[in-house]
Amino acid sequence: MDKLTNINVAAQQLMPTPAEVCARLPLTPAAERAVLEGRAALQAILDRRDPRRFVVVGPCSIHDLAAARDYAGRLRALAEEVKDTLLVIMRVYFEKPRTSTGWKGLINDPRMDDSFHIEEGVSKARALLLELAEMGLPAGTEALDPIMPQYLHDLITWTAIGARTTESQTHREMSSGLSTPVGFKNGTDGGIEIAINAIKSAARPHSFLGINLQGQSAVIRTRGNAYGHLVLRGGHERPNYDSVAVALTEEALTKASLSQNIVVDCSHANCSKKPELQGLVLENCVNQMLEGNRSIVGLMLESNIEAGNQPIPEDLTQLRYGVSVTDPCIDWPTTESLLRAAHRKLSAALSA
Repeated sequence: MDKLTNINVAAQQLMPTPAEVCARLPLTPAAERAVLEGRAALQAILDRRDPRRFVVVGPCSIHDLAAARDYAGRLRALAEEVKDTLLVIMRVYFEKPRTSTGWKGLINDPRMDDSFHIEEGVSKARALLLELAEMGLPAGTEALDPIMPQYLHDLITWTAIGARTTESQTHREMSSGLSTPVGFKNGTDGGIEIAINAIKSAARPHSFLGINLQGQSAVIRTRGNAYGHLVLRGGHERPNYDSVAVALTEEALTKASLSQNIVVDCSHANCSKKPELQGLVLENCVNQMLEGNRSIVGLMLESNIEAGNQPIPEDLTQLRYGVSVTDPCIDWPTTESLLRAAHRKLSAALSA
């Protein structure tokens, strides 16, 4: 028995390497084309070569693969309908940071029973992302575990770094090497300084410890990510999506010599954690665009098939279909209505 190390480790289990998982669930030509096209379109929006806006919309978290596929099919049809003004990216969150305890997401606990079959969760996550890419639907996710990008990120179009991890050096270093644009959320207190510092840090080269595709420990040396941007999500129950907050954010980005690329998260503190208010936030942002705002390049919505949320029951057969098990969401009819209304309003303005 080792008396010095692993004192609090109960067990260790080997994971399949990223290369093994990717070999079992390989990137198809159609999926590769969809991811490349999605990333190129997103970069064009951030570079102002494409006047459209992008919207990251979908469940707070993925827990039911059948419901996720159902939602994706609906969203794919809607994305085609509004594509002249909006690049639609499905929110596909597999990892959930917890304030204290709770379900950590599909990757960590795919069976939702604290059995933590992470090897199973990784394969389920990759299989779903592969299906979405083959449908031609771009995917956005939150990068939480720094090892996970080797397993999944060839299928991701947009990445978020959450409010609790934006200040983390590990996540800034990881972001500098990601192949996607990365949105850094402001802190949970509403302050934007840590997100601005994160964007600046991620734009620079870094060297840090990680794993390669063969699962070996490696020194990862990055070039820096030029497509970092700021996500306003409010803080301490106070919103920061209004025109004054946006103007102050523009001023801070300019002072930091950063591009004025702002994404507004219509959920979280910006809607006071009341999902039905997300539509008011989106409408306000669209009106700012119509009045001449050019810095709001993207929006985020937490949406599911049905509205609200539900606790995870002991008997999982009692889970209600299409209802979030984490943050409450708006339902599908509301989602359709909001995106169609935004499309109608922006159509003439963007063409001009």
